[in-house]
Amino acid sequence: MADAPQIPDEAEVRARWGGFAWTEENQKKANEIIGRYPAGRQQSASIPLLDLAQRQVGAETQTQGWLPIPVIEFVARQIGVAYIRVLEVATFYTMFNLAPVGKFHVQVCGTTPCMLRGSDDVMAACKNMGLNKGRTTPDGLFTLTEVECMGNCASAPMVQINDDNYEDLDYDRTTALLQALAAGETPKTGTQEPGRHTVEPLGGPTTLTAMVSENHDYRPEWSA
Repeated sequence: MADAPQIPDEAEVRARWGGFAWTEENQKKANEIIGRYPAGRQQSASIPLLDLAQRQVGAETQTQGWLPIPVIEFVARQIGVAYIRVLEVATFYTMFNLAPVGKFHVQVCGTTPCMLRGSDDVMAACKNMGLNKGRTTPDGLFTLTEVECMGNCASAPMVQINDDNYEDLDYDRTTALLQALAAGETPKTGTQEPGRHTVEPLGGPTTLTAMVSENHDYRPEWSA
């Protein structure tokens, strides 16, 4: 799996993020999030508030965003709980970045289904584009992380880049995807298999084929 994240010196982090506060727009969003939960249950807002904070950091740094310690402390104060309670959440979910990442956070699934379908080729394409696991490229564009299953086994191998999934990858498709992002383009999300739209069988469905073009009622046939 990925190497340990490279967290900046604490003094540097506190100098940059010690005065973190919501933007006017995000303050409204935070108030709405906190308002969803009854008194005494504010800790339930930890995940959406951390996500909001990470996105604000990302907007300020032109990256995918991360959670400096002062920002986690800020969220804890917002909901009136001990800092450790929010840190527990931030460190449990891989959707939260605990160290700076690039503009594009490339998360390659290396679990068994993706591995059997060619995730090694995906990782090789990343490497040949200058990406190193657990590191950010010198230009700040890409951060590469290997992750566990992200639930796209039927269209493996796949990567998640920021909020989007890209599936049915191989070496060439991965290279083209990264080149497009580097060029400022917006590549197609989802499956990269020509003619495939979601995770329907390659070559077309083999069961319930009458349902392809209409809401066909099979019950008379099954009861015959």
